[in-house]
Amino acid sequence: MANVVVVGSQWGDEGKGKIVDWLSERADVVVRFQGGHNAGHTLVVDGVTYKLSLLPSGVVRPNKLSIIGNGVVIDPWALVEEIERIRQQGVTITPETLMIAENATLILPPHGRLDRAREAAQGSKAIGTTGRGIGPAYEDKVGRRAVRVCDLADVGLLSDRLDVLLVHHNALLRGLGEEEIVKSDLLEQLLAVAPKVLPFVGQVWQRLDEARHAGERILFEGAQGALLDVDHGTYPYVTSSNTVAGQAAAGSGTGPHTLDRVLGITKAYTTRVGSGPFPTELHDEIGQRLGERGREFGTVTGRRRRCGWFDAVLVRQAIRTGGISGIALTKLDVLDGLEELKICVGYEIDGTRYDYLPATPSLQAKAQPVYETLEGWSESTYGARSWAELPATAVKYVRHIEELVGAPVTLLSTSPDREDTILMADPFAG
Repeated sequence: MANVVVVGSQWGDEGKGKIVDWLSERADVVVRFQGGHNAGHTLVVDGVTYKLSLLPSGVVRPNKLSIIGNGVVIDPWALVEEIERIRQQGVTITPETLMIAENATLILPPHGRLDRAREAAQGSKAIGTTGRGIGPAYEDKVGRRAVRVCDLADVGLLSDRLDVLLVHHNALLRGLGEEEIVKSDLLEQLLAVAPKVLPFVGQVWQRLDEARHAGERILFEGAQGALLDVDHGTYPYVTSSNTVAGQAAAGSGTGPHTLDRVLGITKAYTTRVGSGPFPTELHDEIGQRLGERGREFGTVTGRRRRCGWFDAVLVRQAIRTGGISGIALTKLDVLDGLEELKICVGYEIDGTRYDYLPATPSLQAKAQPVYETLEGWSESTYGARSWAELPATAVKYVRHIEELVGAPVTLLSTSPDREDTILMADPFAG
């Protein structure tokens, strides 16, 4: 049986929660490999809604091992709160069902303080981060001054790490007119939360190697989307980690040979949160309708998402940079009732036609979409569980997307209900 990596192929919010939950029922191990508690996903299982940020989707399923890999940045207080909240919903979370990589980086209060202060200082040029300290934590990791999960077990080392970290952060906070962090207070907070985190800590790389040799099915769960990748996304309006499938190996401590198949979660239209280029964005009634019908509000922040037509150029680009072998098309039902639909098939920039989005921000800002127009459908696709239940024009829309993006539709989602899914090919099949 194959191991599967699930990533978003747009700017995040593609509906990964439902698809990952659908797949996790068949997996033995579910792994988060990047991002932090800025990423949210909603699961609906047996009528119960679970809102997760740091915890992998596998935690709501019995007899599954959920893993938070080394590529994730972890706010320990947010993690403890989330564990407790999910436990109160009747989910059992123990060291037998959840493992945290000992070498994962911690998000600390100065990270959030710095994140929010820098965004405020940028004013209209702010990137649009969630303000939760994700970027500054990754900066510390690369700058080799981070506090890691394993440091919580060594008071002396933890104290030394804080000395190094606060020299950097307090200087930045002073420069931004913010109050400095008192080391003794932060150390006390960390020592108080450590006993709640350390029981879950282990050697993730070793456990994954054991799982691979035992033939267990591993599901690697990405956060955000490929267009928010720090290298391949619409920089600088991106997240602070690599979100493409290749990060699944580095962010969990396993080799690329473990990654057999990549499933790209793709919304039947396009959305993004925060600032940055968005060539197909709609500022009219149709854009408002997509947002309302699709309930386009962030799971974590509650922010309204910007909405627009499907952009085949960007999805095709994500498929190529991410090695996506098939897509799961979600929220097709949101398009029900529209007389015509548009798909972006290219851009025009200063009179030149492009079949990709250039990396230069000034060119991105000037990109004008070139559209193809397709006939819509008046019938409802909501809850459809077979091709036969779909209107012919809806099938034509899906098939045309396949042609334009260069990857087959492996799964088709027609409602938030996990059972309302049309399966064309089993991602776990060897």
